[in-house]
Amino acid sequence: MKYREHFDRQVTREDVWIPTRDGRTHLHARIWRPTDAGTAPVPALLEYLPYRKTDWTAPRDAQRHPWYAGHGYASVRVDIRGHGDSEGTPGDEYDAQELADGVDVVNWLAEQPWCTGKVGMFGISWGGFNSLQIAALAPEPLKAIVTVCSTDDRYDNDVHYTGGAVLGIDMLAWAGTMLAFAARPPDPTSVGGDRWLPMWRERLEALDPFLHTWLAHQQRDDYWRHGSVCEDYSAIDAAVLAVGGWNDPYRDTVLRLVEHLPDDRVRGIVGPWSHQYPDRGLPPGPAIGFLQETLRWWDQHLKGEDTGVMREPKLRAWLNDPVPPATSYDEMPGRWVGDDNWPSPSVSWDARPLGGSDTPVLVRSPQHTGLDAGRFFPFGNESDLPPDQREEDGRSVCFDSAPLDGRVEILGRPRVRLRLDSATPRAHVVARVCDVAPDGSSTLVTRGVLNLLSRHGRDRAVEWTPGTYETVEFELNGIGYAFPPGHRIRVAVSDTYWPWVWPHGERGQLAVLPVGSALLLPVRDPASDGDEGRAPIRFEEPEQAPPLSVTYERPAEATPERLVTCDVAKGEWTLEVDPNYGGSRVYPDGLRYEESARETYRIRADDPLSAVAVSEWTIRLRRGDDWDAEIMTRTELRATATEFIMDSRMETRADGETVVKRAWHRTTPRTSA
Repeated sequence: MKYREHFDRQVTREDVWIPTRDGRTHLHARIWRPTDAGTAPVPALLEYLPYRKTDWTAPRDAQRHPWYAGHGYASVRVDIRGHGDSEGTPGDEYDAQELADGVDVVNWLAEQPWCTGKVGMFGISWGGFNSLQIAALAPEPLKAIVTVCSTDDRYDNDVHYTGGAVLGIDMLAWAGTMLAFAARPPDPTSVGGDRWLPMWRERLEALDPFLHTWLAHQQRDDYWRHGSVCEDYSAIDAAVLAVGGWNDPYRDTVLRLVEHLPDDRVRGIVGPWSHQYPDRGLPPGPAIGFLQETLRWWDQHLKGEDTGVMREPKLRAWLNDPVPPATSYDEMPGRWVGDDNWPSPSVSWDARPLGGSDTPVLVRSPQHTGLDAGRFFPFGNESDLPPDQREEDGRSVCFDSAPLDGRVEILGRPRVRLRLDSATPRAHVVARVCDVAPDGSSTLVTRGVLNLLSRHGRDRAVEWTPGTYETVEFELNGIGYAFPPGHRIRVAVSDTYWPWVWPHGERGQLAVLPVGSALLLPVRDPASDGDEGRAPIRFEEPEQAPPLSVTYERPAEATPERLVTCDVAKGEWTLEVDPNYGGSRVYPDGLRYEESARETYRIRADDPLSAVAVSEWTIRLRRGDDWDAEIMTRTELRATATEFIMDSRMETRADGETVVKRAWHRTTPRTSA
């Protein structure tokens, strides 16, 4: 990593309040911009988040916002309404109010005397989401965006549902996380010592756990269509640079955006990365000069300079070389490949039958199948990625190819076609594709889920008629991977995948007919690397502004990030997870931010109704003797055969005295989950 100490432009930072259209609510913003003598107006870049610019994202903000300003942009970081230091009360994620406020901020920036009137938006995850969504609202000043690790489909490619099934691991975990995050107070140094406590009380009284809303919409309805830009790609006028990683759950969005947006307005990059900006150097690498690459994008679309970025391939993707299974890789071996069109003419479909037998194979996996799935959102931690899949394979039914005669490279979204019958009206089917080495080790390559209720569309629930065979086909997550000679390609099929997928209420069984079932692989011709004499794809080395002087503190007694235990007598399996978002830290202004979290997932091998998921958070913010605020939350999800049961509680304190204490109990029918 290169830290850029000096820039061609002199940069200053200021905090301002930005008005919204209601005339009452102001959003708190931090602006870095060049202020050289006689400086002409510059374009503005906006990052718009709920995650608190004064502490939680401050280290990340310091890496990039001053860097952009030093290269001739006003780089702006805004807290969403009801979060951080902004006024108002928190709403649902990506709700209409958030997006309307975002449009107001874009227009306000364009009107400032130091701005040329042209605005870009960027962000990762939430900031990448609302960049896309605000681009679909098409405010006139917004000319370009960079969206990283985000989704165009809020129902089927987010933290709530996958393949029509409830995402047990993140439906609960992210709802619990956001309850704790939304409960954090504004900072007195920003809003004033007499305002912060009344502002805090107001937002605490307005809170309602997201979990209630998310589980009230178990099918793809208007709630999920809102903010899903896949509903109408043509609404996006801004130029879109879409960036993702093969170890991030949102990578398929990059493939869909480069397919559906016009050639002159979109480029995509997919690397080996986790849910992180690709210049941070967190596993798996290699990292790239992401800021330099985005600067080419901004200069092209906001300053009208020909940077050559639009002559790059429409999709630049990292093709992973084979690796033995591990929960972390410092760097993935492989190479960059480029395609000028997507779908690419260099990729063809190879249908590989799962067998020729017409005798059904029975699939009845134990309920703890999925404990070796790894983290849904890998963040670059030591235990994030799936370990050796041999135990998971043993809990599944496996269809193996013969040893490969030669190298097979795939790029895109594989598909699985299964001819099957379900013994119950409601069931899931899960398929994993693994690379099996001669020593028997099994590396997870990609996977996919289908709730059989949603096989005819995510907007409806159609129960299965037991005793009848149907052919179902579903996509797996996108991947770039090379299977080496001598290895086998394995398709592992299960009907459970805990805790990623919340089980249906009845113990089921699938019967799969090998004949009529197949794995469909998007095989890439390696000879296309040299098409049209294209130069090899390269990126600059990572460069950032100097890091913020933050001290990170290790806990006195470190606990494992992921711990699996089994009560053999009960047949009960427990997974405990420390999400490890950063822990406790001390900032240069004296702020001490303490954070601890634990997720617990419990299930018995023979009982789907034994599933329980719990998220617990403790956060404390203090600055000397002047300020001390604490937040404690607990969120629990369980289910009967007919309904989901949600229990949440929150307690907040200021200087040891209770500010607001609340508890929620909700139930909702299991309509399709």
